[in-house]
Amino acid sequence: MFKKILIANRGEIACRVIKTARKMGIKTVAVYSEADKDALHVELADEAVFIGPPPTAQSYLVMERIVQACKDTGAEAVHPGYGFLSERAAFCEALDKEGIAFIGPKVRAIEAMGDKITSKKLAKEAGVSTVPGYNEVIQDTQEAVKIAQGIGYPVMIKASAGGGGKGMRVAWNDAECADGFERSTNEARSSFGDDRVFIEKYIEEPRHIEIQVLGDSHGNIVYLGERECSLQRRHQKVIEEAPSPFLDEKTRKAMGEQAVALSRAVDYQSAGTVEFIVDSKRNFYFLEMNTRLQVEHPVTEFITGLDLVEQMIRVAAGEKLAFTQDDVKLKGWAIEARVYAEDPFRNFLPSIGRLVKYMPPKETDVVRVDTGIYEGSEVSMYYDPMIAKLITYGATRDRAIAHMRDALNEFFIRGVAHNISFLAALMVHTRFMTGRISTNMIAEEYPNGFHAVDVPHDDPALLISVAAFLHRRYMDRAARISGQLLGHERVITNDWVVLMGGNHHPVHIDPADGGYDVVYMGESYQVRSNWQFGEPLFKGTLNGTDICIQVERRDMIYRLFHWGSQADVMVLSPRVATLQALMPFKAPPDMSKYLLSPMPGLLTRVSVQVGQEVKAGEELAVIEAMKMENVLRAEQDAKVLKITAAAGDSLAVDQAIIEFE
Repeated sequence: MFKKILIANRGEIACRVIKTARKMGIKTVAVYSEADKDALHVELADEAVFIGPPPTAQSYLVMERIVQACKDTGAEAVHPGYGFLSERAAFCEALDKEGIAFIGPKVRAIEAMGDKITSKKLAKEAGVSTVPGYNEVIQDTQEAVKIAQGIGYPVMIKASAGGGGKGMRVAWNDAECADGFERSTNEARSSFGDDRVFIEKYIEEPRHIEIQVLGDSHGNIVYLGERECSLQRRHQKVIEEAPSPFLDEKTRKAMGEQAVALSRAVDYQSAGTVEFIVDSKRNFYFLEMNTRLQVEHPVTEFITGLDLVEQMIRVAAGEKLAFTQDDVKLKGWAIEARVYAEDPFRNFLPSIGRLVKYMPPKETDVVRVDTGIYEGSEVSMYYDPMIAKLITYGATRDRAIAHMRDALNEFFIRGVAHNISFLAALMVHTRFMTGRISTNMIAEEYPNGFHAVDVPHDDPALLISVAAFLHRRYMDRAARISGQLLGHERVITNDWVVLMGGNHHPVHIDPADGGYDVVYMGESYQVRSNWQFGEPLFKGTLNGTDICIQVERRDMIYRLFHWGSQADVMVLSPRVATLQALMPFKAPPDMSKYLLSPMPGLLTRVSVQVGQEVKAGEELAVIEAMKMENVLRAEQDAKVLKITAAAGDSLAVDQAIIEFE
């Protein structure tokens, strides 16, 4: 077994690998860019090596620096994680030349499966079902449109060396195909250094289901069940679960056997994933094979009891698998939610900055948090905006969902925008809870984006009762510390009005042992808690049922976050509440004549000129953020008065780019 390994990655996956290596008694070496000098993976590793500036092309993607770091530290093997160099055959070859083991598959498998065009040809030869499409290199836009017409719309345009949703577009007509081909080519070139794309039939109402495979160097290959990864936004996974609520045992077995057949065709050695698209009749078609560990691997680990990172290390060290296909048993249910630094209420725009407060839920036998950050860490514009992966487990799917809802309530993040409200909304969505999901679900259910009204609280009395508790606790403290004279003590009224959602909710509050009794609309709510002033989580009971609510006090406002719903609440005396209703409303400034940057990022192109008349839908500018191109288009006809930013500028959120007449 190896004595020391290097992790050629960053963030949560680097921390994940370090944890398993430590459990196995293996020393670890981290690598880091200038932006990551204070990162968690650097702190956790036994050693750390600096490899360059923040841009990945100058640090994490420079093979020579990784190899040199291995030689300098005596690392015997490299775990690549996912992304970066994990599927680069040249990296595997470079390590091999230096006698350094690659904790992953061999060069042949990486080359064959890393190219989506080649992999589809091999899949056909191995008897694996494939999606109809054109798998040759496409030369230009005109050829792309002609090919799409031959296949029949809708079609999917995908980068050959792609992954993570980058370089991927759906086209429903010739115009969208031409635009999608250009965008996919640009993103593929920027993200992977390979601008080749291919086109295939787009399956409507599809499910994305993948099979986890594991092979060793002794000819043994098994499949470890499936993962349902259908909940996606812009082709990027949001929620994953194992097993799939859709597959039956017959389909699971057929998909698993085809995945093994494909793996055997390339002598696959390590953990890998064969991805399929499945239609409403459980017909399945091969999409691609990822020759690496997947982001969502923890759900498989929960239901199989296997540590996939440990298995990868053992296989790379030449060990034989300690189990056979018959030994693989799936037990229980696991769900993973990806917590991102992005604002769901602003069309999921990425958010960068410092995590002023970071309190993940406590890890237990049913809750797991994979993260690469800590309180005070900075989310950088140079890397993926993932904050953490939250994974929950239950004996049944319903229990796993319940644990996820509770864990999301406890996940406290401040300093950057995050998508926890969106994740919580998905957890209670009827289609998700009943398993009627597809890769189109998010686009279908939120066609106009995600808004606060999409997460109404199903029990407003809970929020009202807790707000009443908080306010009365503050009032009682104020009465004790305000320097009162004997016989002239301040009297706290029991009658208050809770202002929430523009409505007045009269309540009556009586002190009780361990909390307060709140009477609202004729019903009594017994709120009990040992909550202390300033604590961000209100934990206690409501009528004997455990509750956890995130709370903040901002002057007169209590901000409450629960089950994805956020409410700004004021608690006032009846007289003040009456006067509050008479206060004038101050309208925000009119910014309709400006194009503002919706996110921090790099302005790569301004597509208009001063004096130009633009039509609704016309391209105005292109911003690159988190390696994705974002096209800003005119919302209405207008004339350009002034351009206040230039290509190459680094933009802040809401920075003006163009002013219109």
